[in-house]
Amino acid sequence: MSLSGVRVTAVESRPAGVIGTSQSPSHRPIGARVKAFVALTKPRIIELLLITTVPVMFLAQQGVPDLRLVLLTCVGGYLSAGGANALNMYIDRDIDALMDRTSQRPLVTGMVSPRECLVFGITLAVVSTLLFGLAVNWLSAWLSLGALLFYVVVYTMILKRRTAQNIVWGGIAGCMPVLIGWSAVTDSMSWAPIVLFLVIFFWTPPHYWPLSMKVKEDYARVGVPMLPVIAGNKTVAKQIVIYSWVMVAVSLLLTPLGYTGWFYTAVALAAGGWWLWEAHALLNRAKAEVTGGKLKEMRLFHWSITYVSLLFVAVAVDPFLR
Repeated sequence: MSLSGVRVTAVESRPAGVIGTSQSPSHRPIGARVKAFVALTKPRIIELLLITTVPVMFLAQQGVPDLRLVLLTCVGGYLSAGGANALNMYIDRDIDALMDRTSQRPLVTGMVSPRECLVFGITLAVVSTLLFGLAVNWLSAWLSLGALLFYVVVYTMILKRRTAQNIVWGGIAGCMPVLIGWSAVTDSMSWAPIVLFLVIFFWTPPHYWPLSMKVKEDYARVGVPMLPVIAGNKTVAKQIVIYSWVMVAVSLLLTPLGYTGWFYTAVALAAGGWWLWEAHALLNRAKAEVTGGKLKEMRLFHWSITYVSLLFVAVAVDPFLR
């Protein structure tokens, strides 16, 4: 399969429409169709992206930013990320049909046709870029478009099915919202968003690898070389610990650089300390060759979401306490 001239290794998929109807997507109930198109944008993932966007706008403003600007940035960010996610589903529809955790996605069930998904994704990409450029600024527009293209082309089409480093370098797309949030307010760049970019960069692998450990049989079935597929739990846990230490260390750079004060530092130390405790606990269980539910790899996955939420709330609150 190919898109924009880049080849993607395909696997044989089971037929679309596995929910048991032969009706074409256009004849499905309108409510279900709307829900399916919303699902194409992966709203729960976008929640995390917005959590890292809005607080950076507060930090850039050193107070409350223009709320209209915040709204436009959030809408633009949702449309851009939603377009990227829809195109990701279009490209990965063959392996999504074979993986248990993705077997109910709209293209697999036949609720949305591949052509509709492709047009939907491209439309969101165009609309979001124009919205950013005309209503926010063009620096934010190009950063947003760059994130979308990186996720679709570099991660989904090139890295995902070829290397265990897929989530490491592919995660760059998920780091871009912090740059977009800063540029939306300042129309420029600074060290603060770069530091937070690096926090998310080093956060992404230890956030996603525990989930990959849980569903590695899914990835193995479709030949996607996520690290837990090609390496043992002990090796994966060691990598998680290494990335975790670097992430926590980088998160503490904002204060000596003069961008944050005591509140952010306290939250970063407390949340980071708990993260490291969980990461090392996972490594100890892996060293003891614990498997199955007793490995408790999802503890770190769930904590990782709480961690990034707490850290970026602290980013937003800190300017008011300095």
